[in-house]
Amino acid sequence: MEEIKTNKPEGNKKLESAITILLVMGLVFAIFNQFQLISIKSGNIGVPTGMAIVQAKVIPTGMPKIYGEELGIKYDDVSLDNQGLADKTIKVMSNIDRTVTLSGENLERYIDIASQISCEYCCGAQSIIVKREDVEAMNEKIEAAIASGQITKEQAETYRKNAGDLACGCEHSYAMRGLAKYLITKHGDEFSDAEILDELAKWKTLFFPGPMAAKAEAMEEKGIEFSYANLGSNKYRGIESGATSGSSMVGGC
Repeated sequence: MEEIKTNKPEGNKKLESAITILLVMGLVFAIFNQFQLISIKSGNIGVPTGMAIVQAKVIPTGMPKIYGEELGIKYDDVSLDNQGLADKTIKVMSNIDRTVTLSGENLERYIDIASQISCEYCCGAQSIIVKREDVEAMNEKIEAAIASGQITKEQAETYRKNAGDLACGCEHSYAMRGLAKYLITKHGDEFSDAEILDELAKWKTLFFPGPMAAKAEAMEEKGIEFSYANLGSNKYRGIESGATSGSSMVGGC
């Protein structure tokens, strides 16, 4: 009996190979689309890969020394991955600002530190507090308004501000002010002014990871030494103007 040949024609083999390749390509494309959908839902789409690398370098992680354990907060608690936990962490620090009043040397030290940092990605204030020079400028305007008859002396009192008063009402500013007050009153001998400013800037970096990463990249391009104080304070404010950073903001404003 003649043996039945099972070998398929060459044309069929090529057809099967082509179909297999198309199926594999379709699977890869489906996986890619799924990844894109996950990225969109998590808010990560639109941030350039290079910027993500910069973010990884500048984002603080772990638990802050000394005060982290006391307040029960970690840098890792503030991220785009868990806005609820971020809001809860921010509230811990912001409540301190709402309940602690400073005076004397502590107040003067607080003004020196908090005057150097702002929340410019959330509001246009030049500082998270009213600075000493702001008070002088406001008083001049108030006196001019009184002299011109625009307001009375009694009305003028409602417009007067003191150095150290809040200048920005967003929760990020409340948190930074609260942390500054806590470190000054609880650990004033353990943290220098520069170290307190560093801590405020670390949290600001967590609050605005996209813009702060763009600022870090701009600083690097201009050869500016990296430190959190340089990154987060007003010293180089606006240096990243025009850079692509994404619109990431962690926590409510």
